[in-house]
Amino acid sequence: MIIYEVMESYRISTVWLAATVACLPVFSCKDDDQLEPEPEKMGILIQTDAAFGQVLTDSAGKVLYLFSRDANGNSSCAGNCLSLWPKYYSSHASGSEGIDGEDIGTITAADGSMQTTYKGWPLYYYANDGTPGEINGNGVGGNWFVAKPDYSVMLVQHQLVGGNGTLYTQDLTPGEGMTRYLVDAYGRTLYGFRNDRYHTNNFTKPDFSNNSVWPIYESEVLAVPSAIDRGDFAEITVHGRTQLTYKGWPLYRFEQDALRGETKGVDFPAVGVWPVLRPDSPVAEGADD
Repeated sequence: MIIYEVMESYRISTVWLAATVACLPVFSCKDDDQLEPEPEKMGILIQTDAAFGQVLTDSAGKVLYLFSRDANGNSSCAGNCLSLWPKYYSSHASGSEGIDGEDIGTITAADGSMQTTYKGWPLYYYANDGTPGEINGNGVGGNWFVAKPDYSVMLVQHQLVGGNGTLYTQDLTPGEGMTRYLVDAYGRTLYGFRNDRYHTNNFTKPDFSNNSVWPIYESEVLAVPSAIDRGDFAEITVHGRTQLTYKGWPLYRFEQDALRGETKGVDFPAVGVWPVLRPDSPVAEGADD
């Protein structure tokens, strides 16, 4: 009897152990499913900052910046500048969630190094940003701005060059000199029309037949660089379409500016008819006192 009980106990234990071992792979698979890691985030990301709203960062959360002197899409930061503003490059930038792959590009410097661009703007880090999420470089020198996905306009500092190749200073007299002026989010120059009045477009025809020469800048008031006042921008309706204004001046682009950074409109058809808009431009005439 004792021998039978021992044998029966051994049989039950063996069955239980076999059943347990048979179930282990099932439980193991379930545990693996629960612990499966999330895909690694790569390239440019969009993060939200309490002060700046949506900003661009690298995959580790380090904030990226734009340089106002890169109006033509080439990097103007070289030598000692790069020690403070290192280039950003990632071969995976175009695959990031929320980033339009068509807005991502790459430029190659004379030394063969590559740099990622966003909407044609070369991207940089700021060496004094110690940890991911820090934004200490915005506004430095009046030329560096945190990169954002939602700028309505950007601010550049660049040489004005008319359609006939003449160089102009900021007061539109012939000569060399850097001018600070507004461009759209892709670096294309924005102009005002001398005959317009405060929030009043006096150029565009109702059928838009002349819009191909001086297209109205159709944009909402979104983010602007910190060096200019967002309150100076507004939206007006022009024959059923929305046009952005700055200090009351309706904003236009010039069809002959085929490339970003070009300013061929400053002397078309004569100097001063279509000036660029600067942070110190006067308010358009006709504003209520």
